[in-house]
Amino acid sequence: MVKQTELYLRNVIFGVADSLVSTVGLLAGIDVAGTNRAGILLTGVVYAFVEAFSMAVGSFLSEQSAEEYEARGEVSDGGPIVASLVMFISFVLASFIPIVPYLVFGLTTALWTSIGLSIVALGVVGIVSARIVKVKIASHALKMMLLGGAAIVIGVLVGKFIKTG
Repeated sequence: MVKQTELYLRNVIFGVADSLVSTVGLLAGIDVAGTNRAGILLTGVVYAFVEAFSMAVGSFLSEQSAEEYEARGEVSDGGPIVASLVMFISFVLASFIPIVPYLVFGLTTALWTSIGLSIVALGVVGIVSARIVKVKIASHALKMMLLGGAAIVIGVLVGKFIKTG
């Protein structure tokens, strides 16, 4: 059976990493598509909460299923509920890393600041998770940053292709 600490760590890392990757990819795409600042902010905030809830539900259902499989029957909802709350909070908080630049700066500066902060945050998540699981720090952080960068590229390409403005 998975220890509670491992369960929560998995949900924090997954929530933060997924939030950074998907939110910055989404914001970059709608930014380069010509969406105005208010539209970008609204999209980002709505996305943060809706996707955080979706991820929390997925976490709850998958953790509960895994526990039921291991126990071969009924289990309490306690661990999966806490894991889903950890996922929700991690996702929402991390979503604001790429959103906040759009509150502070004009669109061009906000786009690059959002991308930069998100890639740095992914690197930090990679470093922290590598230290916890005792794997190579540099390669783990670089992998997180490159995969996050791929989401940004996808968002920008789709945004440019479907440009609205």
